[in-house]
Amino acid sequence: MQPQDRPEAEHDGGAVDLRSDTVTRPTAAMYDRMRLAPIGDDGLDGDPTARALEAAAAAALGKEAGLFVPSCTMANLLATLAQVQRNQQVVLEAQAHMYTAERGAATFTGAFHVGIPGIDGAMDLDRLEDALDGSGTRLQTGLIGLETSHNNAGGTVLALDHMRTAHELGRSRGIPVHLDGARLFNAAVYLGVAPQAIARHADTVSLCLSKGLSAPVGAILAGPRAVVDHARRLRRMLGGTQRQVGIMAAAGLEAIEVMGDRLAEDHARARLLSAGLNALHPNLRASCAQTNIVQVDLSRTGRSSADWVTALAGAGLLVRPLGRDRLRCVTHRHIDGAAVSAALRAFRVCLDAIP
Repeated sequence: MQPQDRPEAEHDGGAVDLRSDTVTRPTAAMYDRMRLAPIGDDGLDGDPTARALEAAAAAALGKEAGLFVPSCTMANLLATLAQVQRNQQVVLEAQAHMYTAERGAATFTGAFHVGIPGIDGAMDLDRLEDALDGSGTRLQTGLIGLETSHNNAGGTVLALDHMRTAHELGRSRGIPVHLDGARLFNAAVYLGVAPQAIARHADTVSLCLSKGLSAPVGAILAGPRAVVDHARRLRRMLGGTQRQVGIMAAAGLEAIEVMGDRLAEDHARARLLSAGLNALHPNLRASCAQTNIVQVDLSRTGRSSADWVTALAGAGLLVRPLGRDRLRCVTHRHIDGAAVSAALRAFRVCLDAIP
């Protein structure tokens, strides 16, 4: 096993990459499973390893069926296409990833996306109820979207009571709820529950395999069999059918079966990073991490996020800007305690360089 495959490996002195947990590389066990995976043509008679992944993921999420797709963006798009009629609306929290980063999907769906204000990723339920009123000339709602953990809210996790209420609001009106669960396993670890305890509060669920779970590519859409069957047909129309995809699905199986529990390590290192940043200087304000995302408020430093990204890269730390005055730092399997210490040193160097 290579050092990068071990989460406990000491930092090797190279650049620390906190841009995203999508930079994670497959584990040695994933490579082994990929090499030995039974494969077939998923566009013809099916790929056995892909089918095994779909069944395992559906079981883990407590759903009837699953569908392996290239990305979580496609999973969310398929969930919309399979459940929403043209000229209906999709109601989401205003900072939800599906709203801020994937709204281009509306050009394919013919649906209108509506953002509902929220706090820490949890939409105002009174405003949600009002938005569901399709009387008069208002659009009918075809789908309610939730997200946990919530990317733009700094990896915060929705309370189960909030999700339950939103689901009940939808059910009482015959409106399905879709959960963008790209980092659902992170949310489950934070809450100390099984993933299906969260997924039960949504009709369909997406799950990304290539973030903290460390698979190289892919995502799952899970839900009622009829919806997933419809989504499978739509996947073909979108060009998402992959042939001997079992090679990639094998890594996804390892991700689903093995990699969830270790996410607690990423959360602990995010908390360590947050505490360290807040101790460096009062002009740096880091969010209190619930999962593996730390947002850093730079507004008091007099330098823009773009300036900080450049300066930190020069000091050996890779991060991403979040607007003009914030940075986003994401811990993952390749970030150990030594890497956190190196990241804090990089911030210290950049702080000392400010006139």
